[in-house]
Amino acid sequence: MAQTQQLGQQIGPRVGPFVAVDPVVDRMRALRSTWHPADGVAVFNRVYLTVTEEIGHAIEAGAFTDRRAAATLDVRFAERYLAAVDAAATGRPAPACWRPLFHYRRHPGVRPLQFALAGINAHIGHDLALAVVDACRILECAPADLEDEFDRVGDVLVLLEERIREELMPGPDLLEVADPLTHLLGCWSLDRARDGAWLAARSLWQLRRLPDLAEELTESIEQSVFRVVRILIKTQNQTRRG
Repeated sequence: MAQTQQLGQQIGPRVGPFVAVDPVVDRMRALRSTWHPADGVAVFNRVYLTVTEEIGHAIEAGAFTDRRAAATLDVRFAERYLAAVDAAATGRPAPACWRPLFHYRRHPGVRPLQFALAGINAHIGHDLALAVVDACRILECAPADLEDEFDRVGDVLVLLEERIREELMPGPDLLEVADPLTHLLGCWSLDRARDGAWLAARSLWQLRRLPDLAEELTESIEQSVFRVVRILIKTQNQTRRG
């Protein structure tokens, strides 16, 4: 947790082209060098590092109208994931939606694609809404003021989802496998997850002066995402017989 808090302290006024996301990028690169490539959390970390680097380069290239808002949102988003990593590393409970990924991270029966999509679902379904609220508090604005930045970040995530499916989906040698995972993934949509996160962020912002209700909504979101992540992680292949 201390490392994540330090990252948050570093962003402050130092929001310029790409430099604002450097601390979280550096942290994820350090994790990549520490974890075994087959580790399920490492699989997600590689995916998410690519996303964060892409967004950083987009900020640097001027793709965002408000660079400070984009960088603040991106860093707060990343810090939610890194806080879950810190919690798991120190034996503290991570948010429920992250626990299946950490629990099964070394399970040989879980595919890299499952790890990647489980992490993305936990991060977008739960963390993104909270990151929007975090950014609004820092920037002293409402979610509507961050909608353009939110949409552009979402565009990068959609492109990355396509890349993940291309690189991690089962190869031709598994075409004759009756695979419930493939069916499940066909039903999952990053666009819907992103839309849900935006609605949740707006709702949480409206409830910011009613902390008990905001906490109840946050808990409901966390449990809902947890159920999806658990299904993504625990779905196994079933080879067709006969």
